[in-house]
Amino acid sequence: MKVLAVLALVAAAAPFLRAAGQGGEGDGAGPLPFAVGAAPAGCDIGQGEWVRDEAARPWYQEWECPYIQPQLTCQAHGRPDKGYQNWRWQPRGCSLPSFNATMMLEMLRGKRMLFVGDSLNRGQYVSLLCLLHRAIPDGAKSFETVDSLSIFRAKDYDATIEFYWAPMLAESNSDDAVVHRVDDRVIRGAPMDKHSRFWQGAHILVFNSYLWWTAEDKIKILRGADNDLSKDIVEMKAEEAYRLVLYQVVRWLERNADPKNSRAFFVTASPTHTDSAAWGDEAEGGNCYNQTTPIGDASYWGSTSREMLRVTEEVLATSRVPVGVVNITQLSEYRRDGHTQTYKRQWSEPTPEQRADPRSYADCTHWCLPGVPDTWNELLYWKLFFPSNDQAL
Repeated sequence: MKVLAVLALVAAAAPFLRAAGQGGEGDGAGPLPFAVGAAPAGCDIGQGEWVRDEAARPWYQEWECPYIQPQLTCQAHGRPDKGYQNWRWQPRGCSLPSFNATMMLEMLRGKRMLFVGDSLNRGQYVSLLCLLHRAIPDGAKSFETVDSLSIFRAKDYDATIEFYWAPMLAESNSDDAVVHRVDDRVIRGAPMDKHSRFWQGAHILVFNSYLWWTAEDKIKILRGADNDLSKDIVEMKAEEAYRLVLYQVVRWLERNADPKNSRAFFVTASPTHTDSAAWGDEAEGGNCYNQTTPIGDASYWGSTSREMLRVTEEVLATSRVPVGVVNITQLSEYRRDGHTQTYKRQWSEPTPEQRADPRSYADCTHWCLPGVPDTWNELLYWKLFFPSNDQAL
């Protein structure tokens, strides 16, 4: 019955099945692992528009998903509006199958999927658990966190979906999954063994890393392994340090990933909305606070570093194994309304001065769930099951 269910789901995607011999995001050598079809020619899923769709969004309710951290539960913390949950992303010039939890679980049968990155990647990870968990009976799933690793098990499918905290991908002094706020950030340039040993054996890897590189102009790099007595620290421009680490990730994939049985993805930068003047709001000191609708200007681009995106594109293009790029940046730039704002568990109690001006402590980085990260997973779903030949950012 399970096989028939998968066949039925694949049949429903028949209009998107790839032409014989078409590769997709690879080198043309053949279908990529997990692919059941292909995006239509010329379809760029990162370009399009947000369409209000109260009938189809949200996919789930905040209260019914037990995996959402209190830092992302906006309704539970008093957010008065729900409109941010009702927007559906429509790629320009193409239509793709809707996210199907049963199909994804079947395709993950006997597999291990691992997200690696920062709190934004963790938010996307939790979003995926919320999208899938209603399709799994209560007694057939489990969730646990040990240090930097969180593991969700879909027992009937012999599948795990995991998250590993590594905000800069390389080893750093911010690697504690709970206590990681430091004033003087240091990373180890090489090797990556401390983190990469957790990546071994994953069938699907989903990386992200951006925001932690933008806090300072320069990053300290520790050279040498733990057993190397001649350690030294050098400073590099943040973009070049990021390039160095991303090269290390790509080289690791080339040595360890099996392109016949596994996929790797890199999720692009998640924007912040800390200055409302950028979208034409003349109110002094404005940001994402009290924003309830997306930005309507299709040409809008905020403060996301184009240089960092260029580095990402250049480095991933050197990979000898396929790396799918999940371009969330432009579509998320429009979503000034989707952030947690002040409607979350705070790390510390706001001061009276902050309470008098909620904009001063609004979180314009992280996203409410359900919300924008659900769309990131829809893009990941398309890239995984319906890849194209276009990896452009």
